[in-house]
Amino acid sequence: MGSAVITARAAATFDPVGRSVATARAFVRDTLQGWGYTDVVDDAVVLTSELVTNAVVHAGTAADVLCLRTEDGVRVEVSDHYPEREVPLQSSGLDFGSPDREGGRGLLLCAALASRWGVEYTPAHKHVWFQLDLPERPVGIRSASPVLPTALLPVAERRVRVAVVQIDGSGSIVSWNDDASFLFGYAAEKVDGKQFTDFVAWPHTPGTNTGIAEALQLSRWEGSYGIRGADGRVIPVYASHLRVRDADGEPSTVCLLVRDYERAVLQTPVRAPVSDTSAENRSTDPFEIFIGSPAPDDLDGLLQRTVERARDMLDADAAFLLLATDDETELEVRATTGLPSARQRFARVPVEAGTGRYGSARMPAVHEDLTVVPGAVPLLSDTGMRSVVTVPLKVEGRLTGSLGVAAEAAGRYSNEEALRLQFAADRIALAVESARLGELERLRRGSLSFLVEASDLLAGTLDRDQTLALMAQMTVPTLATWCAVYTIADQSSEPFLSYVLHEDEERIDGLKDLLSSIDPPDPVPAPGARIWPAPTEAGRQAALRTSKRTLGRDAPLSMGAATRTILATAVAVGGETVVLPLVARNRVIGMLTLGKPSDEHFRQEILELAEDLSRRAALALDNARLYSERMAISQSLQRSLLPPGLPEVPNVEIEVIYRAAGEGNEVGGDFYDVFPIRDGAYGFAIGDVCGTGPEAAAVTGLARHALRLLAREGFGGPAVLERLNAAILDEGARSRFLTLLYGELWPQEDGSALLKVVCAGHPLPLRLRQDGTVEAAAEPQPLLGVIEDLELYEQEVTLEHGDVLLCVTDGVTERREGARMLGDDGLADVLAVCTGLTAGAVAGRILRAVERFAAEPASDDMAILAMRVPEPQSV
Repeated sequence: MGSAVITARAAATFDPVGRSVATARAFVRDTLQGWGYTDVVDDAVVLTSELVTNAVVHAGTAADVLCLRTEDGVRVEVSDHYPEREVPLQSSGLDFGSPDREGGRGLLLCAALASRWGVEYTPAHKHVWFQLDLPERPVGIRSASPVLPTALLPVAERRVRVAVVQIDGSGSIVSWNDDASFLFGYAAEKVDGKQFTDFVAWPHTPGTNTGIAEALQLSRWEGSYGIRGADGRVIPVYASHLRVRDADGEPSTVCLLVRDYERAVLQTPVRAPVSDTSAENRSTDPFEIFIGSPAPDDLDGLLQRTVERARDMLDADAAFLLLATDDETELEVRATTGLPSARQRFARVPVEAGTGRYGSARMPAVHEDLTVVPGAVPLLSDTGMRSVVTVPLKVEGRLTGSLGVAAEAAGRYSNEEALRLQFAADRIALAVESARLGELERLRRGSLSFLVEASDLLAGTLDRDQTLALMAQMTVPTLATWCAVYTIADQSSEPFLSYVLHEDEERIDGLKDLLSSIDPPDPVPAPGARIWPAPTEAGRQAALRTSKRTLGRDAPLSMGAATRTILATAVAVGGETVVLPLVARNRVIGMLTLGKPSDEHFRQEILELAEDLSRRAALALDNARLYSERMAISQSLQRSLLPPGLPEVPNVEIEVIYRAAGEGNEVGGDFYDVFPIRDGAYGFAIGDVCGTGPEAAAVTGLARHALRLLAREGFGGPAVLERLNAAILDEGARSRFLTLLYGELWPQEDGSALLKVVCAGHPLPLRLRQDGTVEAAAEPQPLLGVIEDLELYEQEVTLEHGDVLLCVTDGVTERREGARMLGDDGLADVLAVCTGLTAGAVAGRILRAVERFAAEPASDDMAILAMRVPEPQSV
């Protein structure tokens, strides 16, 4: 300290535990106040708090604090016992990084607040010291402003009148001086005994949100309001209140009032900078004076800095800041210090916790001992805190949050501390609200993008299982740590655990086992998220039982895999669990369950986003269910239209390939059938109904069943088709024209096969001989479903050994690639190279040729029927 004379010293050593920081703050505060250095107490406490935190928390060693007093100021030294540090370069350009970092923040504050500071290293210690100089003031003057030119002095009336009003503990006026009568027009005897609040017009003084009744109860208060004069006009005044008590101990309040434009007479001057040399680096903004400069640019950083400054300012053991919801009915914990923040973060407490002034977060409150009123501050339950002061954060009269500090000792706080904390809250309220609105805007923009993407993904599938998986994957880990989806088949069914997902895949099986062991949540259709405590309680009980079994073993060398899984699962479900109903078409079809680990809570914005997602997911899940049901019905009906199977025909190989166009279709407008008519005779058919889809499939079913019935009644080919033609025409508007190749097959004793065929408007059947020649095996005749009177005839074809008869629908011959078409000639060319192949091989080669002819998928139904008389086997 150079040549300065040390007039007093105080030293203390603090153990390397978190509680030492608060103890060190109290030590420095008590020491400096005892020396009469109240002007530098706040800065000294803030700097000491940061430096001791670095020593006992980050360095992990004991901290030695030494306070030295001189006539001009005070020097505080903080030493730790951890020498293994890099020595910083001593230069004017030294960069300590962000003030939000744990390391270096104390040094940055020293540079901002202290008159001088430095770091000294020895082999066993590191000393960080700072010096705070006292402001220079004339002797006998409590606080003085600089000399100003006459033109800059504040304006006042020719005679300055100071009204002196004294109010007793009940709020009644007991003293009213002559200046008060002159200013407001009331004689003293007219106001004696009346309530002071009857004369006050209280517009909520800028800078504080305290009401007049509360202002009269505070130890000291300054601010502006209005007095209603005898003529009915409101006279703006500036007031200074002082709370006193008489010799009998009865309290009263003395109010000094001047005209508002003469406020300089009473207003306490703003504390000047410590020295002129540091004035350029000091901010005069009240917000930055409290929060520090530079201020954090994010909401969480701002809130955390606020609670730390509030704790230091009132020498508290803990501090907390809560933000109000949009409807101002609840407060959400957003920042704490000295409290188990992981357990408290995003927890909610009501704004109105009870009756009376102290039950509302809208008013300042001081609790001298929480053990007398248990539950008065739910946030502090089971934390060991006894005294607490809380003040509201308000912007334009609207509650936006609550700031509080607490101490483990009772009776630590009074109305004076409440006033100091209220002033601090008013300084940062607007900045906090601005940062909160910015965060909400960013969150809402992100929420909209999230919901748009989720809607696109959910709309892109009609598969139930895939929809369930998408629901879970969209919530984990974006909205929650784990997710479970329960589904309800119908109103009489119990909820079924359909899908479980955790951000750690190793936790999924354990989580699924735990949820399967407890009753599912009740399917309550009420909108919004509700708390479901069952998983947390089940996990805790399972962990407790497992721990008891482990401790009961004789020599538990290590936990087994099952034990680790149970304990890990208990941690996974240890936080808040919420259930959102999945409601679609006025019916609860399931529940979406979201969970957090280790006593974590959900933010309200996250729950609102999850509720929006649940509505979209419920509709997508119900659409998938309806689609699955209708698809199952459609496929069942379609399968009923297909032949049950191909019969075994002696000495004849038969192969069929069928492809229905359209997704999900098993039957279309093309059809085939091979069936026994009577002993030694078999019928076969291949046809094409105009169009595709369900309407064409209905005519397909009519044609196939009619062919079987008529053939077994003994009708020949022409008669069968003529009667089928009449049945199709009887359908009226639902009728469709039909091309059909129908034939009867008689295997012969010599191994050949005799066929009688009728080709009614259908592509002609092709016959492949053993020498590779291909020829048409029938002549074209009129198609069915167009005219009533048909005259059809049948033609006989004999298949010799090795011959193949190929029958196809026009989906094969009309296969297109641009302007090219496969056609009859192209089909004949493919068939010509199939000599010696089995019926199955012939059908397969035809299909491959059709598929390779064009790159695009087929848009028409296809049916291929191949019959071959095999060559006799040599003996």
